[in-house]
Amino acid sequence: MISKLMTVEMPNGLDARPVAELVQMASRYVSTIHIESGTIKVNAKSIMGMMTLDLDNGQAVTVEADGKDEDDALDGIEGFLKGTRTTD
Repeated sequence: MISKLMTVEMPNGLDARPVAELVQMASRYVSTIHIESGTIKVNAKSIMGMMTLDLDNGQAVTVEADGKDEDDALDGIEGFLKGTRTTD
């Protein structure tokens, strides 16, 4: 398992559409992926869980991945949160 502190760098934060895109991206990885903000830790592959985080631009989160593609998963999530990677 690996984890990394990341910052949401999306002007509108993660509202419904970006959350759905992030969940779609996370679901492509075999690894389990969790995102933690404050005292809340959720499965990044759960749209309802991700919506509970209500992430804003500039907010710091910890992303954890565990599995055979954990490095790729962290890189993908970080790119998405920075707005430099799409779900395509």
